[in-house]
Amino acid sequence: MTASDFDREWEKLAREVVSGMKEWRIQHPRATWKELEEALDQRLNRMRARLLEDMALASEAARLQEEGARARCPQCGEPLASRGKRKRRLQTNGGEEIVLERRYGVCPTCQAGIFPLDEELQLLPGGLTPNLAEELTHLGAWMPFEQAREMLRRMRGVAVSEATVRRQTERNGAAYVSVQEAEVERIEHEQPEAPIGPEKQVLSVDGAMAPLVGGAWAEVKTLVVGVLGEPVIDGAEQHVHARELSYFSRLLEAEAFTRLALTEIQRRGVEKAGKVIAVTDGAEWVQGFIDYHRPDAVRILDFPHAAEYVGKIGAAIWGEGTAESAGWLEQQLQRLKHEGPGAVLADVRALVAAHPDQPELAGWLAYLEKREAQMPYPTCQKEGWPMGSGAVESGNKLVVAARLKGSGMHWARDHVNPMLGLRNAVCSDRWDEAWEQICGYRRRQAHEGRRRRARRRAAVSDAPSDNGALPVGEALPRSDGAAPIPVPEAVLPVETEGVAQPKQPWRPPPDHPWRTYPACTSSRSRSRPPMDAKK
Repeated sequence: MTASDFDREWEKLAREVVSGMKEWRIQHPRATWKELEEALDQRLNRMRARLLEDMALASEAARLQEEGARARCPQCGEPLASRGKRKRRLQTNGGEEIVLERRYGVCPTCQAGIFPLDEELQLLPGGLTPNLAEELTHLGAWMPFEQAREMLRRMRGVAVSEATVRRQTERNGAAYVSVQEAEVERIEHEQPEAPIGPEKQVLSVDGAMAPLVGGAWAEVKTLVVGVLGEPVIDGAEQHVHARELSYFSRLLEAEAFTRLALTEIQRRGVEKAGKVIAVTDGAEWVQGFIDYHRPDAVRILDFPHAAEYVGKIGAAIWGEGTAESAGWLEQQLQRLKHEGPGAVLADVRALVAAHPDQPELAGWLAYLEKREAQMPYPTCQKEGWPMGSGAVESGNKLVVAARLKGSGMHWARDHVNPMLGLRNAVCSDRWDEAWEQICGYRRRQAHEGRRRRARRRAAVSDAPSDNGALPVGEALPRSDGAAPIPVPEAVLPVETEGVAQPKQPWRPPPDHPWRTYPACTSSRSRSRPPMDAKK
C-alpha cells in the first residue's frame, strides 16, 4: 500500500467509527458510562485490528517479491524461493481477528521453509498476537489458569480456554528453563569472568514440598540471593534485612540443582562478592551446595532451627509444654545467642549423660555438635549478620506456595519446573528480560522444527519409489490456480525384526475435537455445538 492508499483506507475506517458512535448514541440517549466505553471500545478494537493488518501486510516480506532485494534464509543467507501464499489468523484485543496472507519461502540450500513476514514481525507460534501471548503467560504465572483465562477476557476481551492458558504458559515456562540450562552449559564451557558482587551478600537455600498428581509430594529446592543491608535496632532486638532478592527454584535432585543454580550464582556475582553469609538449615546437601559455589562463605545455622533441637532435648526430659522445659529452653537460647554454643552444648552433654535411658537425646546432641562451627551467633550480632533464614522461607512462600499449592492443586512432575521458571522471573522482577529470551528461544525452536521436517522430506523424496506415489516434498497442483497443496509427511519406513515396515499415518481418535466439527460428522449429529479445538 502507498501513502495515498493508507490515507484513503484509514480515513474510511475513522469515519465509520465516528458515524457508528454517533448513530449509537442517538439510539441510546440514556446509556451509562460503562455502556459508552464498551460501545466505543468495540469499534476502536475493530479499527485497530484493520490498521494492524494493513501495516503488517505493507511489508515486502509479505510478498517475497522476485524483483529487487529478496528475503534470505536466516541460516545460510541464500535467497528464498516463493512457494505460494498462506493465511494466518491472529486474535487481538476485543477478540478481533487479523488475517495475514503472506508468501511462503523455501531455501534451496537448507530446504527449510519460512514465512519472511512472520520472521520480520517476530510472531510466536499460536493464534494470539505477541502482546496477548505475553499477557496470557504473565497472568498464568501469577494465578490459577482458570482465573487467568477470565482475567484476560475481562481486560482484553479475548476468549480462550483454560486448557489454552495452561498449555501456552507451561510451554513458555519450559522454553525459559531450556534457556537457563543452555546458559549453564555456556558458562561451564566458556568459563567467563564472573561479575563483581556486592560488598556483603546473603545466600540461602532450602526446600519446600509441592503436590504432584496422584497425591504424591516432592521437594522443590529454592536458592535466594540478596544484598545485605545495615542492621536496624528495634527496641532491644537487632534486625538485619536483605534487599534486591532474586530466586532460583527447581524440582531436582541436589546435585542437578546445585549445577543448574550456576546461572543465578553467576548473574548475581556470588563468586566475587566481598563477603557471603550463607544462612541455612542443617541439611547435608545444602553444605554441598555452598562447597560448590562459595566454599569460603560464612555458614550460619538458622537460629530457630538450632533452637528446635535444643527444645526437643528439654521437652524429652521435663515434658513438652511444662514450665520447667520452657524455663530451661529460654535460658539456653539466651546463652546460645549471646555467649555462643560452647556452654549450651556442655549443659546438654551433662543431661544426655544423666539420661542414658533416652537414646534419642544422643542423636540430637550429635546433630548440634556437628554444626557447632555454624552457630557464631554473638559474632552475627557484632558484625550485623543475619541469624535466621527468613529470606528463603519467604521465598518458598512467594515462589512455590503462592502458585503451586492450594485447593485442588496437583501438578504433573514435568510441569513443575516450567512453572517454577516463570515464578522465578516474576518474583525476581526480571519478567521483561525473561520474556525476550522465551520469545527468541521459541522462534529458534520453530525454525529448527521446520529444518528437521525438511530434512526428513528430502530423505524420503530421494529414496527410490516404484509404486507411482508422489514423493513427499512435491505438491499437488490445483485447477483454480491457487497455491499447490504440499504432500504431507507419511510412510516413513521403520525396521521391525529386520523387515522394513511402512509407518501407518496418524488418525485422530473417535473422541478428538476435530471429529465433532460439522464437516466431520453425520447430518444427525450436526446440531450438537462443536467442541473447542486446540489453539
